[in-house]
Amino acid sequence: MQTYKSSLDVEPKESKKRLGEWAATAICGNDITSSCLYVSALSLAWAGPKAPICLLMVAGVLWLFRGIYHEVVGALPLNGGAYNALLNTTLKRNASIAACLTILSYLATAVISAHEATGYGHFVLHRVFHLTLDHAEQIGITIFLLLVFALLVIRGIKESSHVALGIFIFHISSLTLLLLTGAWWIYQNGPTLFFENLASSPPEPSDFPIFLGFAVAMLGISGFESSANFVEEQKEGVFPKTLRNMWLAVSVFNPLMCVLALALVPLASIPTYEKELLAHMASVSAGSWFGVLFSINAAMVLMGAVLTSYVGVTGLVHRMTIDRCLPQLLLKTSKYGTHYRIILLFFILASLLLVVAGEVHVLAGVYTISFLSVMALFVVGNVLLKVKRSRLPREKQVTWITLVLAMIAVLCGIVGNVYKDIEYVQIFALYFIPTLLIVMIMLYRIPILRIGIYSLRAINEYIRSVSRKLTQRMEDKIEEINSQVVVFFTRGDNIANLNDAMLYVRDNEPTDRIKVVTVVEDEKKVPPNLHNDIKFLDQAYPEIDIELIIEEGSFGPTYLMDFSRRHNIPLNFIFIGSPGDRFPHSLSDLGGVRVII
Repeated sequence: MQTYKSSLDVEPKESKKRLGEWAATAICGNDITSSCLYVSALSLAWAGPKAPICLLMVAGVLWLFRGIYHEVVGALPLNGGAYNALLNTTLKRNASIAACLTILSYLATAVISAHEATGYGHFVLHRVFHLTLDHAEQIGITIFLLLVFALLVIRGIKESSHVALGIFIFHISSLTLLLLTGAWWIYQNGPTLFFENLASSPPEPSDFPIFLGFAVAMLGISGFESSANFVEEQKEGVFPKTLRNMWLAVSVFNPLMCVLALALVPLASIPTYEKELLAHMASVSAGSWFGVLFSINAAMVLMGAVLTSYVGVTGLVHRMTIDRCLPQLLLKTSKYGTHYRIILLFFILASLLLVVAGEVHVLAGVYTISFLSVMALFVVGNVLLKVKRSRLPREKQVTWITLVLAMIAVLCGIVGNVYKDIEYVQIFALYFIPTLLIVMIMLYRIPILRIGIYSLRAINEYIRSVSRKLTQRMEDKIEEINSQVVVFFTRGDNIANLNDAMLYVRDNEPTDRIKVVTVVEDEKKVPPNLHNDIKFLDQAYPEIDIELIIEEGSFGPTYLMDFSRRHNIPLNFIFIGSPGDRFPHSLSDLGGVRVII
């Protein structure tokens, strides 16, 4: 019999390959630092020259969340992030909502990142080798990338972390080099464009430029929640360091890249380069070679974000599975000790999402609301931890004002993004509701099964009742059909003729009643063996009720009409043998009686 590991069967942490500071930072850092590729363009489009202020505000919000995450995970050092926080402080149903949001966030991140990585790779191929890929080919390559990283994670988190660390180092080096080449370009060409941009209006006109700029800039901290979803794979004391390192990366690079963009690119043209702003800045600052190199870096770090999604969702889904929120078959491990079924399921779902979504940009709504909602629920988890689990030991405790400010910031992010594009809500609901429904079915499977049993019993009883009624009606109908009496007129006691008549009736008429009639002028002329013959036939055909009738009279049309009336038997159910030559009447005169022998 096949067995699965339960939460009590897993190996102790000391026997696992656990991640150090930089390996863990790289896994989640690739996701959060990949935001540099798009967050400056988004914020500049809505906030204009005030965008660096918005990004600094986001850095401040991330500092608040750094303490919030540290307190919660320090008290509950288990995989699951917001799900784990709510699971230990409130109902499993509420925790499952956070889990669904996190899974959706990872799905959208994986699909968008893989697709954007393909886009950057396509740019490099076109720029260097003059190759062009159509839409179907790009979708195919995106699915291939998702598969490659699925197989990499199946190989093991330690091996995955080596790839992630290499990508992270290359990405940070590329960002640093861009800052240096940008500074050199400003030194050579002067800050004229920078000051012109400071005097310009945002490309996207609005009544709330800073508010909307801040709202879209909040997307620049996506990935910060990932470290909490694989904390059990990290060495002791590593988790708070990953939070610090991610905060430093976002606080330094995002605002500086935004300032550099104001110095290198006209503000009005920022929306044109929304997806490849930093690659364009690299081309401006050091030439097309650096633009190509930075595009390669962008493709790689986006692949790293795909890896982050796999690692984060594996830790979360594993935790949900041992909590019986998902089917236990997901706990099956590979020879490398990884939960390959979770990883392959995520790959399949991501691929389907890519194909079904059609235009990948529509997933931005799923990603935006899911991620920001997870951050909000983490604040809720911290509040509940303080109120309901105050005795749990923890390394750090944040103040209530920190929680209030963090919640306000996240809510502003959600409201701002929805205000900017109300369609986000519809798209998000389209994916969130089915996801939540699946988990709720698992949570309430016992009541659902009980309802199923009750329904089956009710249906079965109804079917039985209907069956009884139908059976009775059919039996009544059979009885009604069989109740039709047929009559056979015989002139003598020839047993062979009588038997032929019985066989005919049995094979041709749906009845169980037959009257054998003989008409004589005098009772003394009744065939002598007729009674005995009828008794014999009655025993030979027990399923047929045979009645012998002897009447005095003269057989003919008048007699038949009178007999039919008296016994209420239609003439077409009256049978006779073949009349002889001496029979004085024509068959047509007999009113439709049947000749059967």
